[in-house]
Order: sequence, then C-alpha cells, then structure tokens
Amino acid sequence: MTEKRQGNYVHIVKINTYLINIERGGSIKALVIFLLMIRKYYTFWVDNVGNMYIINVTHMDENYDAKQQALRSNGSLNPHPESVQDEQFLQDAFFDPNDLVQVKYEMLRRHREGDDSVTDVAKIFGTSRQAFYAAQNRFQSQGIPGLIPKRRGPRAAHKCTDEVLDFAEQWNDAHPAEPSLRVADAIDQHFGIRIHPRTINRALDRRKKKRLSNPETGE
Repeated sequence: MTEKRQGNYVHIVKINTYLINIERGGSIKALVIFLLMIRKYYTFWVDNVGNMYIINVTHMDENYDAKQQALRSNGSLNPHPESVQDEQFLQDAFFDPNDLVQVKYEMLRRHREGDDSVTDVAKIFGTSRQAFYAAQNRFQSQGIPGLIPKRRGPRAAHKCTDEVLDFAEQWNDAHPAEPSLRVADAIDQHFGIRIHPRTINRALDRRKKKRLSNPETGE
C-alpha cells in the first residue's frame, strides 16, 4: 500500500505471517534479528490484533518543490499524477508522476519495448488511447520537445485561419476515410497548434455554407 502525503511518499507494508510462524514453532530470535536489521531504514509497529506494519517514508526536499514549480511554469505539471499506476513510478523516486513529459516518454518507450497493447499502456500511465497516439505522432515528428505541452494561446476558433482550413480541406480530400481526430493531429504536427476536431469541423462547415451562399465569388 502506498500513500502520498504532502509531497512525501509513505510506503506501508503489512505483515501478519510472522506471528503464525511463531505459533507454529518459528524462531523469535530470527524475528528480533530481522527487526533490528530494518530499524535503521524503516519504522514499524504492531497493532492490537497482531498485524505488523513496516513504514518507509521518502521525504521530498525543497529541490522537489522547486521542480514542481518549474513544471507548473512551463505547463508540464501532470494534473493527475495519482492516475499513473506504472510500477516504476510508484517505487522509484527517479520516475516522477508529476513530470508529464517523463510520463509520456516512458509510456511510449514501454509500448515500444513491451508486449502491452496501446489500451493497456495508456491505462497504466493514466491517459487515453487518443492522447497516446497524439504523443506518439508528436514524438516521431519532433522528438522529446514535441511532448512538452503547448502553452495556451488564442481560443481555438481564432486558430482556424484560412491557411489552417485550406490545409484541413486538402488533408480531408486526401484521406476521406480517416476520422476527424487525425486531421487535428496533422494540423498539430504541421502548424504546432492544437485544435479540437469539432472546432475544425464547425469552421469547415461555416466555410462551406459561406461558399454556397456566394457561388459567384466562391466565398
């Protein structure tokens, strides 16, 4: 069982088998030696029903707080670190579930080197299949910088410039069977801006209606 408390990670391990072993003739001396060995690194206690708990607290210092501030300032702070259930991120302090870029990179690497499906890997790393493919496309075209979240810019509707819509129309003509999510990924890769697929479709529909209402000018 792992709990997160105010930036510290508290690892609590429940052991209730040693009392059974003692009742069956196990060595109390061996138990004492074991407890003395771990006392340097762990804290432990026995509750009133005979369960023993071993606690390991990993303290996060001011450097960790500074890192979180830096991640927040550049938009790379994971809003849901608790959703990352990968074993390395739960057990090794080197892997920081708050670092969204590291989480995305390890997610892509795990899928490439392992046998887990995209659905399983996305779930383990606390994201969706769509977000996995978007991260994969950006990493393939831009490398690690592509995994850094884009800073918030103008509203999506303002991003649908004539140039972007021309690109979207050409892409849709070339890929008529592809879902609208793919044209959004293509725009992201080509222009470096993220627009929701529904926003793109609405802008294209408005452009089409405008052209139909003005057939002579094509506008």
